[in-house]
Amino acid sequence: MYVGALELDVLLGDVHSLKEKRSLVRPVVAELRKRFEVAAAEAGHQDLHRRALIGVAVVAADAAHVRDVLDSCERLAGRPELELLSSRTRLVGPEDD
Repeated sequence: MYVGALELDVLLGDVHSLKEKRSLVRPVVAELRKRFEVAAAEAGHQDLHRRALIGVAVVAADAAHVRDVLDSCERLAGRPELELLSSRTRLVGPEDD
């Protein structure tokens, strides 16, 4: 079993309130969940209205599949209204015991 985690640090465009931020971040998180069947949530920068940290997690039997899914999730976050500042991927497998 392999577990992969992805952190996406994004800068939001013309956002002036936390309510506007939610209206941009929620659809991204929902699409990640629906399209790739992953666990996804806004996981940080919740008090900043122009930044968001989106966390994604996936579990699979094959490490290559985990990497492919996380790479696809990262590409999805490259939307016009979001600027991807950084991403960090972690992979844990049976050899990491």
